[in-house]
Amino acid sequence: MFSPSEYHRCGGRARVGGVGGPAFRSALQCSLPERASEFKKLVGPALSMINPSLVFITGDLTDGKSKDLLTMTQNEQEWIEYSNVMTDVVESSGLPMKIFYDLRGNHDNFGVSEAGGMYDYFQKYSINAALGRAGNVHSVTLQSSGWKHLFVAIDTTPNIGLRGPTNLFGHPTDQLLETIDSELSQWDSESTKLLTKTSFGHFPMSFSAVTESGRSLKDLFLKHSLSAYLCGHLHTKFGKNLKRHYSSDNSHSLSEKYFQFNIHSSPPNRGTRSENCSEKAKTPKEFWEWEMGDWRKSRAMRVLAIDAGHISFVDLDLVSGPRKTIILPTFPLDSRFMQRMSSPNEYACESLSASSYDTIRALVFSVSKISSVLVKIFDSRSGSFDLVLAQAMKKQEINNSRGDLYTTPWNWKAFSDHSPNRFWMQVEATDISGRSSFSQLRPFSINGLTTKVDWKWKEFLVMGCHMASLYHPIFYSILLSLLSLLVIPKALLLSSRKNYKYKNFSSYSSERSICRRIVAGAFWMLMELSRMTAVWCCLLLYVVYLTFFHWLSGHVFTETGTVGYMTRKGWFFKSSTGQQSFVDVPEVMVLVLPHLCFVLLPTILIMAALAAEKAAFHDYYISVTVKKEDDLSEGSEKFAKRATSHGLLGFCWGRWIRKILLAVCLAIFWTHWKTCRIIFKAYDVNPLFYSPVYCFTVPLLLIYVIYSTTGF
Repeated sequence: MFSPSEYHRCGGRARVGGVGGPAFRSALQCSLPERASEFKKLVGPALSMINPSLVFITGDLTDGKSKDLLTMTQNEQEWIEYSNVMTDVVESSGLPMKIFYDLRGNHDNFGVSEAGGMYDYFQKYSINAALGRAGNVHSVTLQSSGWKHLFVAIDTTPNIGLRGPTNLFGHPTDQLLETIDSELSQWDSESTKLLTKTSFGHFPMSFSAVTESGRSLKDLFLKHSLSAYLCGHLHTKFGKNLKRHYSSDNSHSLSEKYFQFNIHSSPPNRGTRSENCSEKAKTPKEFWEWEMGDWRKSRAMRVLAIDAGHISFVDLDLVSGPRKTIILPTFPLDSRFMQRMSSPNEYACESLSASSYDTIRALVFSVSKISSVLVKIFDSRSGSFDLVLAQAMKKQEINNSRGDLYTTPWNWKAFSDHSPNRFWMQVEATDISGRSSFSQLRPFSINGLTTKVDWKWKEFLVMGCHMASLYHPIFYSILLSLLSLLVIPKALLLSSRKNYKYKNFSSYSSERSICRRIVAGAFWMLMELSRMTAVWCCLLLYVVYLTFFHWLSGHVFTETGTVGYMTRKGWFFKSSTGQQSFVDVPEVMVLVLPHLCFVLLPTILIMAALAAEKAAFHDYYISVTVKKEDDLSEGSEKFAKRATSHGLLGFCWGRWIRKILLAVCLAIFWTHWKTCRIIFKAYDVNPLFYSPVYCFTVPLLLIYVIYSTTGF
């Protein structure tokens, strides 16, 4: 099966019926014709060469963004272009349209007020609509060599699609999960065990919300122990290891609900020494999640194949142009991303037929006739790749795969080892013109062991963190921090008889460690802020306002007639029937959390620093002039001369620390202005009328504090 990256996700079948190809994230994205033209130029011929059994297109069929990328609504012209491009691709590939399945992504749902409504162009221009496919779940079963391969495509975009940026998550419902469960169970009543289950969708698990009853796609996929779930939504810029393995071992742990630190939920190869070969032995529940990259920047494409019940795939980078030859090794499997927890048990108990191990197998797709195929195996035990096997592969004239299947017998027991990445394999194919193509060098483990792969920080952020579940814990943590910064110093100031001044802090800090001095300094600054009663009250009221009242208003759909308002919980608006509706969406986190973390929190801290700087400079002024506090209004010129002659005692006449703080204030102004501009463009609103509290509170308070702390 073949899959292109985000504009489309297509699928082409290799060997027993797999899935793969380029995932094209919105081939027509942003109305940039080069993406569409390159999609037609590259994907059509690739499909023709691979001759897939199925082609899955997993969302973001269009971009739905304005030229400045800030307004996110539906654009019918993009949909017309999508329809025309896919018509050309189907024709140039020579494949029947019935094997193509396309799904919606969040870009295809920006501003869609109701399913089947005026702006639901998916129902008019998609391949599914052209073929009369209705509903959000579609399944198809391929049969080969006694195996059944079940593929289930799912659409979890919400029926009501808000404008971006608050349209980011998949929202499965309990009813939808029941339908998916039914489709995945359709062959469970049969006695045969020769069955694989694979699912396609747009949203990764990390960007899929739970249902009202608390159920999730992850729980459902674990129940059926899918071979793999393939998805889109993300981009290759986040990393190349956008893959994740799920198992039932940790599915109910508290940490697993919120995040997973590594690609594997359980330590790889845990318990591999305690195999139970009984037929009644409990089979571990697990599945792989493989994000497919994007067409937008990376021109990525994926080809998948199923061999003896195991899925393998190859990712292709078409930035440099079309591939003349594609090589997909199907056995042995890549020990990094394709092994399952059951693989060591299958090896130890010999549950797979010997013929599955007896040959090395690879699928080769080429526009030219292949003259030779060579497999090379390297041993990395010495720290370098030492060639230990170089053997020619023979084409199987009779095979039921879609590509040319090449095999070669080998002494597989000689490569049994307790290290999952000791042996590495590469396949080389040479065509009649002498041009050689190579498969990616990859580790394998005959024992079925898994090589540990760690995420980079961006990969962990988008794949390891369950954003929808993390929103409320993060929000309440930040809220508690903000209230603590305001309330605790004020309470201490009101309840204590001590007069906390800069000189008290200075004498305390001189006798303490650096950490205690930093804490004491921060606490003293917040105490100085609490002395500014008017500012302190406004900040506290602003925090309370953001907690209980609406943040902003705006047009939430493509049509500009419906105005809704956003709170920290979601969006309120009137539906087409005139009834008040509420959409509880975690997507508001993309506006709520950045404002709290990068605007409000820095604002409180910088205000406290400005107040403290003034207090410290005030005390320094007293010490330099050797006057009492009630004589501050006299001798300004004399003070200026004496302050200059004293040099720097942490503060000088120029108040350089204040200048640094003012530069930080400018950064806060800039950050807040950029966010407001995004919101006003996205929801087509006037800030003066639709969101004055959100927009103007922070700038006005900052300006007031800057002005109030100018003098000494």
